[in-house]
Amino acid sequence: MYAGRIMVMETTQEGKAREVLVIGGNRYFGKRLIARLLAAGDRVTVLNRGSSAPPPGATHLIADRDDETALASALGPRSFDVVVDQVCYTPRQAAIARRVFAGRTRRYVLTSTVEVYEYEDSVAFVRERDVDPLDVRVDLGLPWDEPEFLDAHYGEGKRQAEAVFAAEPAFPYVAVRVAHVLGGADDFTGRLEHYASRVRAGEPITVPTANRPATYIHVEEIADFLFWTVGQDFTGPVNAASHGTLTTDELCEAVAARVPGGRAVFREVEVGEVSPLSFRRFYGMDNSRATRLGFTFGNVRQWLPRAAAESLGQ
Repeated sequence: MYAGRIMVMETTQEGKAREVLVIGGNRYFGKRLIARLLAAGDRVTVLNRGSSAPPPGATHLIADRDDETALASALGPRSFDVVVDQVCYTPRQAAIARRVFAGRTRRYVLTSTVEVYEYEDSVAFVRERDVDPLDVRVDLGLPWDEPEFLDAHYGEGKRQAEAVFAAEPAFPYVAVRVAHVLGGADDFTGRLEHYASRVRAGEPITVPTANRPATYIHVEEIADFLFWTVGQDFTGPVNAASHGTLTTDELCEAVAARVPGGRAVFREVEVGEVSPLSFRRFYGMDNSRATRLGFTFGNVRQWLPRAAAESLGQ
């Protein structure tokens, strides 16, 4: 059972409902965040390219966030207490957002990623200061519009996006560095199902010879965390991860336990492609900053059985 806490948020200091804009975020933990905001009485606006409508109760704006003119036009004169950006992947997108939302919001929450630490080859849990956005060089000239380049440079794109928001002049941003997310029947990544399909077929699961553990967070917990962050006033990067780490073996054991007669078989390789959620480097994040700020995380081993069942549709 997921052991995090569900929180009832406050309205603004004036006692009025908050005006919250969510950019993207109509699936997985984004839709859970929107549901929490609406339940708390916030006035929620969802902006996307029109591919899917938001839930009842939310205002819908349609614009391509890569088109600065179209984005500004769609927003009109609106301003927001908080903006939650679920789909900012590049420094170009960050630069547009920073220009458009300067003076329109008191708080900008960027959903970032554990992948910003991809160059930190460490056996210790990384802290926010290990990747200071002010030290990251921004290169707007890279081919950020090319899907293959962007896919191969996901972590770097997030690092540089953070750097854009962190640059002077001051901008009230938060970068939530999200651990690998698990759980939910709507887990579109298919990572745990990858294991399940091999367990069912008796096929080996390919892992590195030196397979390192990582930190994770449940889909409900990261929705809680973003919901909590909306109501806070801290700025800068913050790590969001449940307590504890998991290895690929532990993930596969949890999945195999949900497959009748299932047993995980592994094949180790020195080089080459490996299964999802198996790592040649340690992906552990220190969550002490968020804990000090007041958020209570669950433990991965408490919610892992539930996550495995949800991801397999059980």
